[in-house]
Amino acid sequence: MSKIGKRPVQVPTGVTATVQGQQIKMKGPKGELSMTLTDEVGAKLDKNLITIEKRGDTKRHAAIWGMTRAMVANLIEGVTKGYEKKLEISGVGYRAAVQGKNLQLALGYSHDVLYPIPQGITITTPKPTEITVAGIDRQKVGQVAAEIRKFRKPEPYKGKGIKYVGEYIFRKEGKKK
Repeated sequence: MSKIGKRPVQVPTGVTATVQGQQIKMKGPKGELSMTLTDEVGAKLDKNLITIEKRGDTKRHAAIWGMTRAMVANLIEGVTKGYEKKLEISGVGYRAAVQGKNLQLALGYSHDVLYPIPQGITITTPKPTEITVAGIDRQKVGQVAAEIRKFRKPEPYKGKGIKYVGEYIFRKEGKKK
């Protein structure tokens, strides 16, 4: 039995939730999000509680039951607070800047990397070596941050590259004489 799946999700004031069949929609101060449930689970809305119910007793049903409950909780947090990922650039001459609808990255390649900012995501650069990715959809924010990090992953010898703030980079010792 899923410990997460059996807990109902509290809908806070200021957020309107609607459940129509397998479709869940949330509307809050930050925006609007929706999600389609799989056939293994169903949802019920009672006043300000959303309860996720599994429709079978297999291991897959239990796994999807807990995951779906967590995703519904993420929808609510997204429309109330939003999500944010911070990236840090380290390396001589490595920098980032937002130009219009593009993120321009100078990462030691012959040309700058231009990353088009997706709709629903805001990217800011408080410093030339810091990137902040924010939005209401947790999956989209994480995906955009991962795509930006992928342009120049941190290398283990000097630590140059793009990393998440707080990420530990395992360092290796260089060649010895």
